[in-house]
Amino acid sequence: MNVLKRLFKIGQAETNSAIDKLEDPIKMIEQGLRDMHENQDRALKALAEVKAMHIRRSRELKESISQEEDLQNKSVLLLKKAQTGELDKTEADNFVKENLRRKAKLSQEIKLITEDVSNLEKQVASLEQNVNRIKAGIKQWENELGTLRARIKVSSATQKINKQMTNMDSTSVVSMLERMKDKVIQDEALAEAYGEMAESSITHEEKLKKALEDISVEDELAQMKRNMGLSDSKEQSENT
Repeated sequence: MNVLKRLFKIGQAETNSAIDKLEDPIKMIEQGLRDMHENQDRALKALAEVKAMHIRRSRELKESISQEEDLQNKSVLLLKKAQTGELDKTEADNFVKENLRRKAKLSQEIKLITEDVSNLEKQVASLEQNVNRIKAGIKQWENELGTLRARIKVSSATQKINKQMTNMDSTSVVSMLERMKDKVIQDEALAEAYGEMAESSITHEEKLKKALEDISVEDELAQMKRNMGLSDSKEQSENT
């Protein structure tokens, strides 16, 4: 319990120093919690045993008290019978004396059993308090361990980020941004140039194709007219 308390006081310098020397403080704390669970199991077993003893002695006390009352009632009944003549007085007195001796012995036993029951009640209360304290401690340390795990993760991530930030000053950031801007401008200009080249190439090819198509159509038209014996007005004007 004390080891766990020292480990969870992260804010203290001596605790930090102790934890830094540990190879794995989380595993050590987990082992401490396992030990606490074992202590809880032992405490619960002891509590059950003491409760069983308390129950048994309480029953014995109840039975002894009942026997004592029974002897008292029988003694009274014997004296009444002797008084009414139903029983010889000497015989009745002897029976009553024997009952009183047994009653005296029972009274001593009742006194001892009563003390045992009282002590057992105190032990049960003490053990129940210890068990509840261990349960509360385990719950608290498990919650603390969960918080500690989260804090370690956050701390580790923060350290990595801060380390990266320390390696990157404002000058380097500005320089990096300028280089990125230059590259983007260059890529945009290059894309535009490729677009113009593609448009120019397509236009030239279309013009050439159209010119070839026009020449082919004129030749074919002239040949058809010659085959039909038709004179071309353009040829006649040239001949005259």
